[in-house]
Amino acid sequence: MERERAGRRPYSRKVRPPEDHPPRRDPLPPSARLYGTPAPPSHSGVPRWVRPALVATLAVAAVAGLVGAVVTVVTRLTAPAPPVTVTDGVAGVVYRLPEGWHEGKLAPVSAFTSVVSDGRRALVMVRAGPPLKEETARDAAVRLAELYSRLLLHGDRVQVEDDRPVTLAGFRGHGRALRAQYTDVVNRPAHLRVVVADRGASTLVLLAVVQPDDARTRADVDAIVNELAASR
Repeated sequence: MERERAGRRPYSRKVRPPEDHPPRRDPLPPSARLYGTPAPPSHSGVPRWVRPALVATLAVAAVAGLVGAVVTVVTRLTAPAPPVTVTDGVAGVVYRLPEGWHEGKLAPVSAFTSVVSDGRRALVMVRAGPPLKEETARDAAVRLAELYSRLLLHGDRVQVEDDRPVTLAGFRGHGRALRAQYTDVVNRPAHLRVVVADRGASTLVLLAVVQPDDARTRADVDAIVNELAASR
């Protein structure tokens, strides 16, 4: 027995240690063991007979929103712009402009502190002037109309169209209007108006030029003269 044991190898085969295998992960969450494998969401949440009506409703809503946006934009574009009000602090007046008129930055004639234009054919300028001493408001209007006529109109024939007392910004004054005509075929008749108002310590001077002359633009100038009011 001892011989048999001695002649026999205790380990006749090579025994390899077991390889390290990582633990197998369960692809399901622990709740699946209790409630079962989760099912994919159903794609039939909305019945088929409802889908066409839903699509049509969404399309109508989109079209209605688009139409509403277009109407809003068109209304804003076609709505009349609010009237522009000019405040001339130096001259001490404020006046509202007719539709289509705008305020300029620098008057083309020196001493005028505000200028407005319709952008095509008319200018209206306002300034404060020295007090009347020995001359009347009419004398000043006649003198300034002659001066500005030579400066701006250069007409071949100039005639007086209007000469009468007026009220400007609540002050009594005098207005004088001239019409210039030209012998050439390029220049059309022009209209010039000067108004001088007596404010005691100073005067208020308004100068308007319209070329070519037309009734509609003259009406705009009349509106500005009537809108002129004292700001102080």
